[in-house]
Amino acid sequence: MSIPEKITHIACIGAGYVGGPTMAVIAQKCPEIRVDVVDINPQRIADWNDSDPERLPVYEPGLYDVVKESKGRNLFFSTDVEKVIRKAQIIFISVNTPTKTYGSGKGMAADLKYVELCARQIARISEEDKIVVEKSTLPVRTAQSIKTILTSNNKGLNFQVLSNPEFLAEGTAVNDLQNPDRVLIGGDKCEDGQKAIGALANIYAHWVPRERILTTKLWSSELSKLTANAFLAQRISSINALSALCEKTGANVDEVARAVGADKRIGSKFLKASVGFGGSCFQKDILNLVYLCHHFNLPEVADYWEHVVQMNDYQKHRFAKQIIDSLFNTVSGKKIAFLGWAFKKDTNDTRESSAIYVADELLQDRAEIHIYDPKVTKERIFADLQYLQENRRNVCSGNKLEEKLIHELIHVHNEPYAALKDAHAIAILTEWEEFRSYNWQKIYDNMLKPAFIFDGRNLLDSEKLKAIGFDVKGIGKG
Repeated sequence: MSIPEKITHIACIGAGYVGGPTMAVIAQKCPEIRVDVVDINPQRIADWNDSDPERLPVYEPGLYDVVKESKGRNLFFSTDVEKVIRKAQIIFISVNTPTKTYGSGKGMAADLKYVELCARQIARISEEDKIVVEKSTLPVRTAQSIKTILTSNNKGLNFQVLSNPEFLAEGTAVNDLQNPDRVLIGGDKCEDGQKAIGALANIYAHWVPRERILTTKLWSSELSKLTANAFLAQRISSINALSALCEKTGANVDEVARAVGADKRIGSKFLKASVGFGGSCFQKDILNLVYLCHHFNLPEVADYWEHVVQMNDYQKHRFAKQIIDSLFNTVSGKKIAFLGWAFKKDTNDTRESSAIYVADELLQDRAEIHIYDPKVTKERIFADLQYLQENRRNVCSGNKLEEKLIHELIHVHNEPYAALKDAHAIAILTEWEEFRSYNWQKIYDNMLKPAFIFDGRNLLDSEKLKAIGFDVKGIGKG
């Protein structure tokens, strides 16, 4: 394969949560390399190019400063996909791979239509050898599909496909990129494959110690990403399962987690009980793993991993049911205030957020929901609820809600105290730090009594709130 000794131009197709931040950090750490990020969405590109940090399409602490440092120097955002593909030596594919909502594999398999479109576009436009890097989270052996498309171009070009999965936690993505615990690169064992791996490894070696750059077979790299997310989600579902038992027995789930986490064989991370995990990766990757297990006739293995997702769904349902039961078995016409809509703090990402499913269940009982989140827009909240109605998974209880009804019952606020005033209950759905500093005495005085707080993140000091007069119900605390 014709790989130059020095890579001078890389590109990324997809300017979303992974592509944008990843390329910004590469540009920052490799000032001699031109980095082009392209996307077919002109508004997204315009937002990346905007000088206002609030306009960035991805909210991540520290991201604006990284983008500002390199943008216009060696980092460029555009919609000129053809020009960028033609000139780049390495092309990252970082497009969305949602769970299929139709056809074969509905509800479990990854929808790879955007990945396939990228591969076909690269094959059509390329005029010289390329390294193509899977950055999107993909099922095992997707690389083979990409290879087949690329090598069928009849141009005699040599394409090497690498798997380079991201291991970013939203809210800490910039630090995860600048100080990764590992970088994983999978490729073919042939000579050209090893050259391609070396070329990509040399880019990361600008700032990542060589011992943290792991190289594997292509299929091992693809499976490692799914497995890592499945293991993390499994820990969350395990502690959430125990939180239900804690509530029945009078135990405290935080104390149980601290005792269990002190065992060095287990460790303390991802043992925080909550209303449930969300985000773009965990559920999607586990369901993808389930689909693969069924495909390869491993039903017992599929059932094992599927129960991790079922436990997560149970936790969201249990939280919503606790609100309804505590408010005298009905929330119809009652004001329920949501603090938080993002799936976790320090991000504006709402994909698979627990808040969406809790809201849906309360709306089934005709609750009036008032929402405040410091980073999520009104448009995003309504879009999330509408998308759920259009693509209801089997785990969603209740009937499809009309758009008109959703707009009548959902109210989004730009500041918290208006959302909380005259509420029957408050539900904490995201662990934003600012919620701790609110004037909770003032909030209590302006609520209907009894004043309930349902802390889905065990974020607040329950004893102080109880002293004020709140009826506080946390996760896993009897």
